[in-house]
Amino acid sequence: MKSTVLKYGIYALLSGFILFGLPFFLGMGVDFDYGELIGYTSMVLSLLFVYFGIKHYRDKVNEGKVSLGKAIAIGMLIALFSAIGVAFFDYIYTSQINPDFADEYLEYSIKKMETSLTAEEVKIQSAALRQQMKDYGSPSFMAFMMFASVMILGLIISLISGLILQRK
Repeated sequence: MKSTVLKYGIYALLSGFILFGLPFFLGMGVDFDYGELIGYTSMVLSLLFVYFGIKHYRDKVNEGKVSLGKAIAIGMLIALFSAIGVAFFDYIYTSQINPDFADEYLEYSIKKMETSLTAEEVKIQSAALRQQMKDYGSPSFMAFMMFASVMILGLIISLISGLILQRK
């Protein structure tokens, strides 16, 4: 199990880091809506190694058998690698490449609110959003949130993969 997790975990880590950072590596000026789509897509793609890791373990290491619990354990360990890759890039991006990300995102969100809410609602929600960004807008916290997001997606993908691949 250890070698399977390590092998597929490293693939997941590298793909998470590279895919999550690809738009920035290529110099694309990505708007926030499109960036969010790219971010979640890259997370899911890097988590495909969860499925392949469980399948490899079942077929090549464990004589064609894997329980749901073992599959989830393998999947979550591989997802941990992916989460580290995504969070590490997010931290580098928000602390070094674009340290003004939180302020830019706040400004974007307020402008988006102005198109669909009344002036009073914008005032209330923008004040709450400003406080939230003040409290949670640090690069470390944003990286932690990316880590947590990938782990939650990893749990879902591990569960689905385990249900598909389990054999006793």
